[in-house]
Amino acid sequence: MNTRETLYYAIGEAQIGTVITAISAKGVAAILIADDAARAKRDLSTAFPDAQLIADETKAGDALRAAIALINAPQNQFPLPLDLRGNAQEMAVWDALRAIPSGETRSYGELAKTITIPTTAQEVGAACAANRIAVAIPCHRVVKADGGISGYRWGVQRKQKLINMEGVA
Repeated sequence: MNTRETLYYAIGEAQIGTVITAISAKGVAAILIADDAARAKRDLSTAFPDAQLIADETKAGDALRAAIALINAPQNQFPLPLDLRGNAQEMAVWDALRAIPSGETRSYGELAKTITIPTTAQEVGAACAANRIAVAIPCHRVVKADGGISGYRWGVQRKQKLINMEGVA
């Protein structure tokens, strides 16, 4: 018998775009940012191709409201459990990202040096690209070695706005 995982999702609006959250039995499995609801749903389907996705404001609404509150005030902590899904290196990068204090950034190379698993700056970038939990896993806090803004899964303009909202000097 092939049982598909069920994820419940809800969609809303934050200051920087449309937000979709998905929850599993373990916690928040996705916080994705898009330009509109149709794109958000496509992105969620792409991120979880084998899951049964069910729109349910009752089950996913708290996660959505917490995600929107976090995106609108990214210096805050996310109050709900996360269902992180990645390989050992991605998990190590995501842990290191969560250790960066609000209002600060690190270069990809600086972050790589803090991870116990040997990791390059490029691998930090790849782990950021694989992240499905926007802002709660703060990939926006990683910048180029010269301090410039580079790639962000949800757009460099959104990355710059999140950094500005945190008051990075």
